[in-house]
Amino acid sequence: MKTVQDVIKLIESEGVKVIDLRFMDFPGLWQHLSVPVRELDIDSFERGFGIDGSSIRGWQSINESDMLVKPVPETAFIDPFLKDKTLVLICNICDPITGEDYSRDPRNIARKASHYLKESGIAETAYFGPEAEFFIFDDIRFDQNVHEGYYHIDSKEGQWNSGKAEEPNLGYKPRYKEGYFPVPPMDSQQDIRSEMMLTLEQIGIPVEAQHHEVATGGQAEIDIRFDSLLNCADKLLKYKYVVKNTAHRHGKTATFMPKPLFNDNGSGMHVHISLWKGDTNLFAGDGYAGLSEMALFGIGGILRHAGSLLAFTNPTTNSYKRLVPGFEAPVNLAYSRRNRSAAIRIPMYSTSPKTKRLEFRCPDPSSNPYLAFSALLMAVLDGIINKIDPGEPLDKDIYDLPPEELAKVAQTPGSLRETLKELKEDNEYLLRGDVFTQDVIDTWIEYKMVHEVQALELRPHPWEFALYYDI
Repeated sequence: MKTVQDVIKLIESEGVKVIDLRFMDFPGLWQHLSVPVRELDIDSFERGFGIDGSSIRGWQSINESDMLVKPVPETAFIDPFLKDKTLVLICNICDPITGEDYSRDPRNIARKASHYLKESGIAETAYFGPEAEFFIFDDIRFDQNVHEGYYHIDSKEGQWNSGKAEEPNLGYKPRYKEGYFPVPPMDSQQDIRSEMMLTLEQIGIPVEAQHHEVATGGQAEIDIRFDSLLNCADKLLKYKYVVKNTAHRHGKTATFMPKPLFNDNGSGMHVHISLWKGDTNLFAGDGYAGLSEMALFGIGGILRHAGSLLAFTNPTTNSYKRLVPGFEAPVNLAYSRRNRSAAIRIPMYSTSPKTKRLEFRCPDPSSNPYLAFSALLMAVLDGIINKIDPGEPLDKDIYDLPPEELAKVAQTPGSLRETLKELKEDNEYLLRGDVFTQDVIDTWIEYKMVHEVQALELRPHPWEFALYYDI
């Protein structure tokens, strides 16, 4: 872990010229400001730097706009993309008058969740391992105004270009839903993904694997190694930054939008979770699939609160284009070992107690990781505290169940509007330990309803013209 003195030494040894201060807005995009290196000294980490909080989405009103960003020394890394040597520091947000941590700062919520876990005595550390998928496209155009609405996506490896006069068209374009693991030249993006992987390693993020994903048109996945809740959320932001900027360097564009392509696989973010005390994995035991009673109660908590939980793990209207019954995403609120059609899977690659964990398969990478991981932890802890029985596992292929059996399996909400309604009615478990405040939950619901749900509902969809223009 880097200290303030370590950061000062790093600046000197690397010849850093610019300090880039980064923080997360409420919906989930990284923001930044840069200062000359002389502006950072030892006192800066406590004194902070001033920003206008009213210009950040979901934050302060204009009459209470002054906020402080305080750099966190252990988050420091040298930016691998910028021309001038730049040191990046992730920041916490504070009130300049009271000095208190800002309740709507997503990173502060993650810090409080980690603290609440320790204070509960249930465990010391919650480990998270996200598998964030994304697309690498060659071109994207979109617009929506009074008289038109459209989007146009293109990829040199998209199956829709198999007949295009590319002079020459060399073929080798992954067929729909057949992009999983073919070698080059079918996999045309091996080199760019390897560059992403090695850049992540360069800035201190260990990678387990990179590969092409199922969809045509450049779907990809890079798996980073698990870490504690706060560290993992920090790393996921660095991960997105590296992916987007490496693609940009090659004249391409990367997106973590859950469902950019119709009728092919969307991008999910399966999240692996386990609770530990010291070197002991508390989720390992002699129960179903090698799980402990605690782990099973944790499953019960996720399944009980899934409807409201998805407001943070699947927080966009586009998320529910992926979470559709009968397609590839797991919408069935059941648990099972190995079975990828269940919302919660217990991986069985290894029998070692050290590897025992839950995999929640519903989330997608549009989520704000600080909020998503914190909400997941709070659902797990609620299950443990209240000993919520998850019911019997479902080891059958859920997609092949007869209708009468399938009707007994609960499913995820079908839209962002529905899950926000669930969050409004089911949020007490998030309020424990003041991790999420009522203000945060109310602001989240209002922001999402006004800026996303209602904004989309007000606009005609291109397909509506195909359906209804001749009425």
